[in-house]
Amino acid sequence: MRNYWIIGCLGIGVLSASEWPEWRGPGGVGFVGDGPELESLSPEKNLRWKAELPGRANSTPVVADGKIFLTTAIDGKDGVVALDLKGKGLWRTTLGEMRPGRGQRVGSSANSSPVTDGERLYVYFKSGALGALDFDGKVLWSLNVFDTYGEDKLWWDVGTSPVLTSKGLVLAVMQTEGPSNLICFDTKTGKELWKTPRDFDVATESGDAYTTPHVRKIDGIETIISHGADHLTGHAADDGRLLWTCAGFNPEKKGMWRVIGSPVVVDGVAVVPYGRGEFLAGVKLGGEGDITKSAMLWKNEGMGTDAASPVAWKDKAIVLVDRGKERGKVFCVDARSGDVEWESLLPKGAQTFYASPLVVGDRIYFPREDGVVFAARLTADGLTEVTTNEIGEGMIASPALAGDLLLLRGAKHLFAFGE
Repeated sequence: MRNYWIIGCLGIGVLSASEWPEWRGPGGVGFVGDGPELESLSPEKNLRWKAELPGRANSTPVVADGKIFLTTAIDGKDGVVALDLKGKGLWRTTLGEMRPGRGQRVGSSANSSPVTDGERLYVYFKSGALGALDFDGKVLWSLNVFDTYGEDKLWWDVGTSPVLTSKGLVLAVMQTEGPSNLICFDTKTGKELWKTPRDFDVATESGDAYTTPHVRKIDGIETIISHGADHLTGHAADDGRLLWTCAGFNPEKKGMWRVIGSPVVVDGVAVVPYGRGEFLAGVKLGGEGDITKSAMLWKNEGMGTDAASPVAWKDKAIVLVDRGKERGKVFCVDARSGDVEWESLLPKGAQTFYASPLVVGDRIYFPREDGVVFAARLTADGLTEVTTNEIGEGMIASPALAGDLLLLRGAKHLFAFGE
């Protein structure tokens, strides 16, 4: 699969093409070149299996070593479940008392997705529990982030997922009313390797971020790219030092401009949604110090997304308008210029999209909160062959792949579709 070279070049270890190591897959861009390109999703035709889950959560599964791993609630505790590729349960492990989601329609105790380096599984929960497990379910180490580094003051549920660098496991804690830090942990022991404050002067709630960082080698430096508190920043993976900062996302310093959807990195550019779904910007990555004037390539108004992150496709970004009057509109944007290559419209519906789209080859999947999944083909002129598929359960989690299987997490089951 495309983009596994990103993991390999950072020294994390090379995973096989059938694996899905993190939220949004290899490289965190929501795109792979090979996999199941399904015209439709039918329980009668191509549902391989569905597995009942012990509790509700909105995290995305990850896949490694022939196993599917999910975080979830288990009898009131933070839990981890492992399945084989046929949907058979392998083991269940708990880490401590769960902290319920603020809203049970969208929120959960486990919105953050796991990440794996092919040797260990790393998990994070709303309770603040952060830990590492082996692939047999043994907890290797655990700690509570909020007990150690300060209380969770986010207005909503924890949503960021941990990411891996060649140096360690990195967690972004970005909030307005509490401490904000990037923290790097030793993957073998959980010991803190470094902690860097990420503090900016922002208006009410605008410092709250539910985004997940990216890790890229930029200007020869392994860099952690993080969006939140009205800034896009680059930090060195070896010691957490701030390399560059891009502002300009909230020049009027408005309140309530928290960010949910993460940027996507395409062709050396971060395509950044902001302004509660009203704006989209392109930022050239790299440089030193304040790069706002030199790096802000373009800004587009009225074509953003709030919760559903953009997805990479070739040198473009595919952007889904996830809510409001324009929900269901899909834009294809050139990452370098911001030019709109085309726009298409999915079948109308009153529901919101929370899951981020997934592109497999030229096939794209859009899960909606009511359990409808749209499948379509991407072309140079827009979406074609659009199908509407009723899965039958509410769906907040983003899709994932396990080899030739498309994984969709519903409110009660994990569904696996294949050719």
